[in-house]
Amino acid sequence: MLSAKSESDITSLAPSSPSRSPKRPVYYVQSPSRDSHDGDKSSSMQATPISHSPLDSPSHPSFGRHSRNSSTSHFSGIFRSSSGRKGNRKRNDKGWPECNVILEEGSYDELEDKKFMRQFQALIALFSFVLLFTIFCLIIWGASRPYKAEVTVRSFVVNNFYVGEGSDSSGVVTKMVTLNGTLRMNIYNPAPLFGIHVSSSPVDLVFSEITVATGQLKKYYQPRKSHRTVLVNLEGSKVPLYGAGSSFMVSQGGGEAPLMLQFEIRSHGDVVGKLVRTRHRKRISCPMVIDSTSPKPIKFKKDICTYS
Repeated sequence: MLSAKSESDITSLAPSSPSRSPKRPVYYVQSPSRDSHDGDKSSSMQATPISHSPLDSPSHPSFGRHSRNSSTSHFSGIFRSSSGRKGNRKRNDKGWPECNVILEEGSYDELEDKKFMRQFQALIALFSFVLLFTIFCLIIWGASRPYKAEVTVRSFVVNNFYVGEGSDSSGVVTKMVTLNGTLRMNIYNPAPLFGIHVSSSPVDLVFSEITVATGQLKKYYQPRKSHRTVLVNLEGSKVPLYGAGSSFMVSQGGGEAPLMLQFEIRSHGDVVGKLVRTRHRKRISCPMVIDSTSPKPIKFKKDICTYS
């Protein structure tokens, strides 16, 4: 009863049952494995079924797992350490080793612009410093200008005074004067912040535009807010008077001779080193009459001398 089946059952089951096709042949592809690069000469075999599709045929490139594994094995053999072991480098999703890339901060033009701006800012800072320092020096200089040295002529002592006849180097006969005396004066430095260096032009005793005696004040330094009394020695020996001698009435017996004392006092102070200096000049002229018969010093009154 079991073997006896209806014809209809056999007909219905025949199409639904799978047809037995002949067994497909298998080919093998040999690819270098990762272990082969480590010194192992064995190779791995991978079975790949024959595809009847034109795209899967061996003539077309395969983008499957086998191709990716083969390329990965190839590059893993290149990036390894010198000891033969594989380098421990990070890899991206495609299997390539990652490299450190140095990124520039900006373009070349931006770097040049930054360099130019730094130089420009340095020049501005230097110019500002010089300008401020110059303004500061000008303020100090202006504030120190009123502090001029104050000079007061006190007296003149005649040590020797002689008038006589004589002849000059060319043999011309004329009156000649010999004079020796000491000038006394007081100098005051009113500056509260700096000292002054004091000097003078030649100190002359003049008769009718002829210098009969001259002297020189020695240069010295005077501290701030200080007084100093200075002495200047004036000398003249056998000075010919020529035509002016006719009005010079002093004789060997004695008499008076009108003379004019003329000189200039110079002072300069270092306010800010040698960068800022104050310079002052004061011209002084004092009329005086010398009496050869009087041994007393000639005193100058406060308003008799001219200070300019």
